[in-house]
Amino acid sequence: MTSLIMLHDKLTGLADTIGNQLTPLLARVVFASTLLFYYWNSGLTKLGDGIFGIVSPSIGAYSQIFPKKLEAAGYDVSQFGIFEWAVVMAGTYAEFILPLLIVLGLLTRLAAVGMIGFVVVQSLTDVYGHNATDTKTLGAMFDRLPDGVILDQRLFWCFVLVILVFKGAGVLSLDTLLRKKLTARVAMA
Repeated sequence: MTSLIMLHDKLTGLADTIGNQLTPLLARVVFASTLLFYYWNSGLTKLGDGIFGIVSPSIGAYSQIFPKKLEAAGYDVSQFGIFEWAVVMAGTYAEFILPLLIVLGLLTRLAAVGMIGFVVVQSLTDVYGHNATDTKTLGAMFDRLPDGVILDQRLFWCFVLVILVFKGAGVLSLDTLLRKKLTARVAMA
């Protein structure tokens, strides 16, 4: 019996070691394959026309982020101030920068926390700004139906991101490469 317990401990120890190294990389791969282009395409819809589109958001950006306020303004974005512009630009840039940082494994924990915050704000905007309150879209936890866009899908998105917050980017990442270079410099000094 003791040898069986020792074999079990050895195998689970090996699984823990492999899992601790592989889980963050797999979380980043899952994020890249499911959400990277989702967010980049969403960000592209928010950019204005021409070269200055990176600082002049489209009306679609305002309609996605401030739907009720834009409707109340008669769809005239010139009635919006610097605050709304800054929020729209920050959200647009976040849709490009945060996913890229996660995929590269650079500042991963911080980028994952930022993405979790982004998903929460996105979900609240969908519910309160776009009135996405029907059961099919909203979903419900523990309801036996896994197809709710907001609660069900985004809970999985956040779970992948939470793995990155707690575990970091993993061995194949710029975070690890930079940490090794910094450690080598400190050891040489």
